Amino acid sequence: MAIKLENLTYTYNPGTPFEKKAMSDVNIHIPKGQFVGLIGHTGSGKSTLIQHLNGLIKPTSGNIYINGRNIHNKDEVSIKDVRQQVGLVFQYPEYQLFEMNIYKDVAFGPENMGLSKEEVKERVHKALSMVNIGEDMFDKSPFELSGGQKRRVAIAGVLAMEPEILILDEPTAGLDPKGREEILGQVSKMHEELGITVILVSHSMEDVAKYVDRLVVMKGGKVELDGIPREIFNHIEELEDMGLAAPQIRYIMEELSAKGMDVKKDILTVEEAADIIASYLKKGGIRSDS
Repeated sequence: MAIKLENLTYTYNPGTPFEKKAMSDVNIHIPKGQFVGLIGHTGSGKSTLIQHLNGLIKPTSGNIYINGRNIHNKDEVSIKDVRQQVGLVFQYPEYQLFEMNIYKDVAFGPENMGLSKEEVKERVHKALSMVNIGEDMFDKSPFELSGGQKRRVAIAGVLAMEPEILILDEPTAGLDPKGREEILGQVSKMHEELGITVILVSHSMEDVAKYVDRLVVMKGGKVELDGIPREIFNHIEELEDMGLAAPQIRYIMEELSAKGMDVKKDILTVEEAADIIASYLKKGGIRSDS
């Protein structure tokens, strides 16, 4: 089991007039190699939860296990080791870029791990290759890059630490559709090739529907729903009550069904919908030239 959260509870400013319980009795088990989406309205506890996973926040009560070890038991593991195992990419990670060129920025983490010059070089090349940044760009300033390229460099900086678990907090925020596809396509490819555990925090139902194996929905600091995306998005009314929704294509397919087209309604991606509609047209459901 890559991640195990047991009765995790966290309270901000305990014992003060500003006391607020951000998470309450959260239990989540994530097997090694799973791609998990984490969604919820603002204030649902998503960001608080992921900050617990590499020890940035210590729980008020409950336990966190990474690969079977309690991360707050100093006899079992050090927080430094935990942060090498669990890579956390914050929202707008490009704000964390600071070195003179791309190579140095990605090398910063491995160098601070005490690795040899050759090991650092190998990790930098490997990490940048994973995010599709070629050697011809290594000497460029990260501040000369496009938004999507900056995100990829920032992710490479985390990957160069070779974490077993990668957590991405809204990695496509503020990007155009091409940039979003670029980032998440690379993440999906890394997940498949490396077999790492990935947790994606996102407000985009389209993104989680397309990429994740499992979806965890949070509300009021608790896990409200947990299952495969197709199953979760069948709870449309519950999601809408939480200020969420299903992917837009799901609503379009329901509308087509209501107008008499004999098509599946529980469709989650545009690609899936295109195949279904094309098949329907071939069967003569409606005239393609109408």
